[in-house]
Amino acid sequence: MARRLAVIVNPTAGAGKARAALPRIRAELERMQADFQVIETSSAEHARTEAAAARDRGESVGALGGDGLVGTIAGVLCRSETPLAVLPGGRGNDLARVLGIPTEPEAAARVAVEGVEKPIDVAEVDGTSYVGIASCGFDSDANRIANDAKLVRGNLVYLYAALRALAAWRHATFEVTVDGERHEISGYSVIVANSKAYGGGMFVVPHAELDDGLLDVMLSGASSKLHFLRSLPKLFNGSHVDDPNLRFIRGEEVQVSADRPFMVYADGDPIGELPVHVRVARQALRVLVPAS
Repeated sequence: MARRLAVIVNPTAGAGKARAALPRIRAELERMQADFQVIETSSAEHARTEAAAARDRGESVGALGGDGLVGTIAGVLCRSETPLAVLPGGRGNDLARVLGIPTEPEAAARVAVEGVEKPIDVAEVDGTSYVGIASCGFDSDANRIANDAKLVRGNLVYLYAALRALAAWRHATFEVTVDGERHEISGYSVIVANSKAYGGGMFVVPHAELDDGLLDVMLSGASSKLHFLRSLPKLFNGSHVDDPNLRFIRGEEVQVSADRPFMVYADGDPIGELPVHVRVARQALRVLVPAS
């Protein structure tokens, strides 16, 4: 017997993209005669409350919004038998991209009803969950600019934000401890990846796997701004990994601090301030993906 589905919607996601997708998703679910309800969220806390209530009622949960909404709900569903359906409605939709979930609303709705469960890891920054990539340093500035942007739409906002952040950037020194081993680096960013991609298709850590129980850490060391700018296009196919200014480390627990304050962003949202402690729960979340 099919589960009832609770579709939790962030109506502001993707500058209204989620709200625009909702009628098409609703119509497809009705066509499939799915048993569902739609809940619009007013805050992250409200989304968590509604997800917990749906979990306790034995319903599946659909997250219609960006990766931030998915990460928020993931913490509630973590280590439960409740499956999560990702209904892409944000700007980047990187988790859907990595999992092969279609961005077309009707197709995503069909996966929510007919998909198969895939267990994936859930990461957390000091107890706050995320599913994709957490980062700080240069990325902190770029994320803040992207979130504040009003006139630039779609994935272009990430390029705009990167260029704005680069113009004002000065190198920071980071101390990163991975499974007890200390590393220090001066440069741009520290990235703690549960997944491969962020920023609307930038495969910043292409070798990261969602179900291996490990975090993939990328340390982006000092280089000229021109070199950094030339490297940006390589993020979209993962060819930047050969850059000698990058270091990759893998582990289950990561601690990060820096020589000046930075906000840590994960899945596009602010999630904590340095210093932070990041850990991962192996295959703790059941996500619905297309049947192969």
